[in-house]
Amino acid sequence: MILRSHYVNQIAAYRDTKLIKIVSGVRRCGKSTLLELYRMYLLENGVQPQQIIEINLEDADYHHLLDPYLLHDHIKTRLLPAKMNYVFLDEIQYVNEFQKAVNSLFIKKNVDIYITGSNAHILSGELATLLSGRYVEIHVLPLSFKEYLSVFSDRESSSLNISRCYKDYLLNSSFPYTLELAARKDSKKQIRDYLAGIYNTVLLKDIVARKKVADVLMLESLIRFLFDNIGCETSTKKIADSMTSAGRKISVHTVENYISALTDSFILYRTGRFDIKGKQHLKTGNKYYLVDPGLRYFLLGSQTGDEGRILENIIFLELLRRGYEINFGKIGNTEIDFVAVKEGEPVYFQVSLTTRDQSTLERELRSLNSINDHNPKYLLTLDDDPPATYKGIHRINALDWLLE
Repeated sequence: MILRSHYVNQIAAYRDTKLIKIVSGVRRCGKSTLLELYRMYLLENGVQPQQIIEINLEDADYHHLLDPYLLHDHIKTRLLPAKMNYVFLDEIQYVNEFQKAVNSLFIKKNVDIYITGSNAHILSGELATLLSGRYVEIHVLPLSFKEYLSVFSDRESSSLNISRCYKDYLLNSSFPYTLELAARKDSKKQIRDYLAGIYNTVLLKDIVARKKVADVLMLESLIRFLFDNIGCETSTKKIADSMTSAGRKISVHTVENYISALTDSFILYRTGRFDIKGKQHLKTGNKYYLVDPGLRYFLLGSQTGDEGRILENIIFLELLRRGYEINFGKIGNTEIDFVAVKEGEPVYFQVSLTTRDQSTLERELRSLNSINDHNPKYLLTLDDDPPATYKGIHRINALDWLLE
């Protein structure tokens, strides 16, 4: 079991506060295991086993509790009157109108609630209204490269080839269970079958069923288009026009509807444009990034190239993990890959597979040099060269940065 201390510490910081802890993330990213790690933390810090109530609503043993009132009554009978009770509700979205049960438990003084969900829908609509100001979201992603590498560094640190591990991380996927599959015979087929299961579950349960999609083939065509164009600036109209010209006629409204479902399922992330000079968000133009590169290889094949944009995708996900709000920047005619803001302070990133060609280096530096403020600026590449600084711009090996 990988000790995901970064997330455990985030959750622990809100222990015994009058806030519902919502752990969100794409299916199979490790939310249930994370809550198991947190329960271990509680037991190691004075909590008794009888104070913990855990219910996994994906488990058929609990399907009789999918009614919010039955779920509430079941938990209520198990509450200890004189102690804090820690209630864990896994995959809460299976309970229709679950907010009624959650809100009723929340108002009890001796209940600390933790829930997980695989769709952003749980944070919208009535829940957001009913529990406004009463919850905190801890968003979980699949394994970071540092977490992935920790499994191997514990076993074979003396002979570890970090570059080889990075390639495996991309191809085999960052979903935690693929690490176990990778150690088995015929691992490539087993990982592919596992990723197919995740993809089809998200497609059918989180998108087709919830959005009542009639043309599944059209949806899959859009997914392939977006997976193939990660990190490319586009708009829903451009996407609709491109697909229509390729023989798949689709309306802008349908594209918007499907993309909304994909981002709600946490399989896709959207980032917008930021005018660095004007210090304002721009309404036109978006980029999309994928929650896991292995899913892209599963759907499009491993010979698709685009290693630079895949690296950009990995950097985007790591910035999310580190708590940044992320946009891509525009300043004049140049583009900044990421304007990452935390606590109001921006940090600028350019990402390039290699800058050993002098013209490429000059182009990437030119974009960063066009920014007049004195906030940190980084150029991340996969070049295995010593770090260097160019007029305050720090060029760093991307793998070293991922392992900080």
